[in-house]
Amino acid sequence: MAEFDVCVIGGGIVGLASAYQISQSVPHLRVAVVEKELALGEHQTGHNSGVLHSGIYYRPGSLKAINCRAGKLAMEEFCAQHDIPFDRCGKVIVAVDESERSRLEDIYSRGQQNQVRCRMISAEELRELEPHCAGVAAIHVPESGIVNYRMVCETLGRILADRQCRLVMGAKVDRIAKQGPETIVAWKGGELTCRMLVNCAGLYCDRITKLAGERPPAKIIPFRGEYYELKREAEHLCRNLIYPVPDPQFPFLGVHFTRMIQGGVECGPNAVLAFAREGYTKTKINLGELCDSLTYGGFLRLALKHWRMGAGEMWRSWFKSAFVKALQRLIPEIRADHLVPAPAGVRAQAVLLDGSLVDDFLLVETASAIHVLNAPSPAATASLNIGRLIAEKVAARQN
Repeated sequence: MAEFDVCVIGGGIVGLASAYQISQSVPHLRVAVVEKELALGEHQTGHNSGVLHSGIYYRPGSLKAINCRAGKLAMEEFCAQHDIPFDRCGKVIVAVDESERSRLEDIYSRGQQNQVRCRMISAEELRELEPHCAGVAAIHVPESGIVNYRMVCETLGRILADRQCRLVMGAKVDRIAKQGPETIVAWKGGELTCRMLVNCAGLYCDRITKLAGERPPAKIIPFRGEYYELKREAEHLCRNLIYPVPDPQFPFLGVHFTRMIQGGVECGPNAVLAFAREGYTKTKINLGELCDSLTYGGFLRLALKHWRMGAGEMWRSWFKSAFVKALQRLIPEIRADHLVPAPAGVRAQAVLLDGSLVDDFLLVETASAIHVLNAPSPAATASLNIGRLIAEKVAARQN
């Protein structure tokens, strides 16, 4: 008999939310979470800006749209229940000139279809909300908010421990093997057996899928998002959240301003290829992982298609003046001496062999496993609902 009914690989917010929802909806199941780091939420979750997304951007009917809307409400309820501070501060999405107005209207239309509370506002109304912001029009999304997702992870971890779920820390999974109806999950110095595997390994989710004997439909390419932070004397330039109109061909939201729940204002990110899956700095290089990215046909096709945009992102990465210029499109008063470097994040972006970016959450199921193969933003916002979806799939297999 297997030691556990379910083993979740990955102690980020999606893995923890999945374990939480499984233990909530099917409380008799024995659940384990296996995490390679010594603390929870160390990677994508811990490097998150902490935005509670409204769901305005996403294609109506997509997993992102559905789970973001329901997940945000669930996250706010969870935070209120467990005394985790959050602020429904609102944000503006800004068209800086007339050429962006039609794309702004398209986003507003999506917001209406996704039942997001939002409204188109004039340049004058924009400056009432954000006096230092430049633009010809904007969308005001009052329900967007901010939270500390590390605190959410810590709370989920405590709840799971109280429910007798096993949290295995410092365990980098290096072997997964089938043994009849059971699955062996092994790491240096230990192993466990389970009946059901849930892969929420984030930056390494495709590799865990391979270890499990499956062929992932996409490869994870790591993109580093680099940020600056406003000095205290410049924080007044941004009241809440200020976003540009995003490029519809690219899944990144562009350089923006984010007030953080713990204080301060983040500016960024730009998006550049990381030279390691956990490459949070320019000098962090893993030759094997870099070679894996650069020799993947999907990445080569992506780079060829978007080389101009990629070159611009690299230019901003190396030259602060270029980064400042991008920020000045939204807040013209920003100067280089207002900015200090802030910690970077790495986005686990699934890329298909044809060079297209997977633009929705991607779940791959087998008889004994559920693999979460693409869960970038707004996955933190949507995590409790993604976890509920996974819990439903696990529960259905108990019959």
